[in-house]
Amino acid sequence: MTSLASKLDPSPLNPCQNQSKPWVTVIFICYNHQNYVVKALQSVIEQDYPTIELIVIDNGSTDHSVERINDFIQLYPTIRFIQNEVNLGLNRAFNQGLALARGSYIIDLSADDVLLPSRITKQVAAFEQLPDDYGVVFSNAAYIDANGQETGYHYAIDRKGHSCVTVPTGAVFKYILEAYFICTPTMMMRRDVLHELGGYDEMLSYEDFDFWVRSSRHYRYAYLDEVLTQKRQLPNALSTQIVLPNNSLLPSTLIVCQKAFKLCATPDEFQALAFRIQTFIRKAFYTEQFKLAAQFGHLLRQIAPPNVRTQFILVLCRLHVPVNSVYRSYHKWRTISNRRNRLG
Repeated sequence: MTSLASKLDPSPLNPCQNQSKPWVTVIFICYNHQNYVVKALQSVIEQDYPTIELIVIDNGSTDHSVERINDFIQLYPTIRFIQNEVNLGLNRAFNQGLALARGSYIIDLSADDVLLPSRITKQVAAFEQLPDDYGVVFSNAAYIDANGQETGYHYAIDRKGHSCVTVPTGAVFKYILEAYFICTPTMMMRRDVLHELGGYDEMLSYEDFDFWVRSSRHYRYAYLDEVLTQKRQLPNALSTQIVLPNNSLLPSTLIVCQKAFKLCATPDEFQALAFRIQTFIRKAFYTEQFKLAAQFGHLLRQIAPPNVRTQFILVLCRLHVPVNSVYRSYHKWRTISNRRNRLG
């Protein structure tokens, strides 16, 4: 397989040159991923797609990540590298890369995830056959652990590798409000869509829910029913912080829900948002963010009265009932149980 270095002239990349295929920019963000960063970088280099721009951003790592990135770049000098002295947050770091990106399509890749070799080829082929109102192409993913061993799939698959569930596609705004169903690192996005949205919202502590809400209101999503990415699950991942008191994820989620409220246009969409807000009220209660739960409750009442269960939880929030230690123990047990079930 031809490497990125041999595909491209070692001078600065110029995706604006005439090429037979559209350029794809991979914005690669690293923060203390010394054990995984080389594997992730290699997965980009080994793509069977000819025109790739790779922008690597180290977001203030305090381990040996920068050393390993620099060693890798010595072999592939066409890679563009930004080294932040401090962690600027995921969204701001991504926007740094987006400001430099010249590809027609964008992939947001964490330094602990892995692209399978034909992923970019297949996603670009799908995009090129779709109308311009499709802003995202996403796929299935395999979950891997710290050692790179597969532990399951985002969507369970049959013997032929196809999803066992129906995955929303096309106009997905209502489905985005209802539940989390897209595996974030599997997405390829049109650069024009990201620019239209102003990139990721740097006021938020995470990116995906906000991007989905804002983009799916105006653009359609296409699902490729293949496993094209390996997503690494680690105990200290950002998503695991949702169980911790005073985590920043839930306040960001409230802001996204407020945006979604302004974008809803049909009774079904409002109903979907109301249902989701009630789940966030429970999460705020479990993490003892009682004031935040009340703010979610205020937003909910602008759509529909809380159900009996949610009313009860809001009362417990006003009483400041301590529940987080029990919730964290339960969440840890459930995570272990689910992992065992996936492994059979």
